[in-house]
Amino acid sequence: MSDNSHEEAHTGPIKNPKQLLWASIFAFVVPVFIIIGLVHYVTSGNKPAAGAVNTEKAVAERLQKVGAVEIRDANRPLKSGEDVYKAQCAACHATGAAGSPKFQDAAAWGPRIKTGFDALVNSALKGKGAMAPQGGGDHSDVEVARAVAFMANAGGAKFDEPKAPAAADAK
Repeated sequence: MSDNSHEEAHTGPIKNPKQLLWASIFAFVVPVFIIIGLVHYVTSGNKPAAGAVNTEKAVAERLQKVGAVEIRDANRPLKSGEDVYKAQCAACHATGAAGSPKFQDAAAWGPRIKTGFDALVNSALKGKGAMAPQGGGDHSDVEVARAVAFMANAGGAKFDEPKAPAAADAK
């Protein structure tokens, strides 16, 4: 009789054909389906924007115009400094919000008045500190200058309220 004791047992992780079948499926078929799913997700067209609740609104915001043209009546009468102050400036200057000088506070306005009317108007038009350009308002430069004169005069200055610019002569 022959001695078959020299044969060694198989020691790998796959011990039978059923395990070989499952290993093949997990090694090749499942990754193929995962890749197909990822490709489908990436190429699908209607994905919501990150954090968007209303996707139509999010798309409209991304596609909005860069600028806008607003047509105004160039011949409308200019607002007075007091009207502009009440409409725009009083929101902060009446209470001193964000470090703004309070209306009629001569101590707060004194150093600013010393810089001159042009410097005050420049600060009002371009913004300074927490104040946005034109105080966030929608007024002409002359109207803003009138509001600056109104507030500074209430704080002790003696600035003249700017007049409306003269219309260009027709030739």
